[in-house]
Amino acid sequence: MKRGRRRGRPMRAVVNARHRTVQALYQWQLTDSSVTQLLRQFQQRPQGGPLDLEYFHRLVEGCVGHDEELRGLLTPLLDRPLKELDPVELAILLIGSYELAHCPEVPWRVVINEAVEAARVFGNSESTRYVNGVLDRAARALRDTDGPPLPGAVGTEDPDTSECLGDGAG
Repeated sequence: MKRGRRRGRPMRAVVNARHRTVQALYQWQLTDSSVTQLLRQFQQRPQGGPLDLEYFHRLVEGCVGHDEELRGLLTPLLDRPLKELDPVELAILLIGSYELAHCPEVPWRVVINEAVEAARVFGNSESTRYVNGVLDRAARALRDTDGPPLPGAVGTEDPDTSECLGDGAG
């Protein structure tokens, strides 16, 4: 179990927020549920331990709200048409690309590692390699992946600029 804390929140709660978002985005793709319906349904599920509710809301709202942008970012990085992606893989790639594009305080390596872990939990046997490859290319396109840790990395984030840590900014 992860023992670190992000902005005073247990990391397990942040991981659970990502995992719950995978489930919500999967359902959204299949049923076209509204964001309100998704948030209500998936925040009330009791399984999985602590949930960073603010981060869960941020991810669901951000992925759905930036869907067109994120699909445009992902399309040139894929080896097949977007419509041929497994819905679970697409959900994980949407979360990862959202965090890479809109959450600079989350280090790119963390984004990729957490996406690969979600692929292990929810995907098929090839999902981890595929998600890793696509998000690695996305990180190289969106972030400085050769330099030192980005300003705002876990432990150094500025509470006034932390859009993706659920502070309500942005």
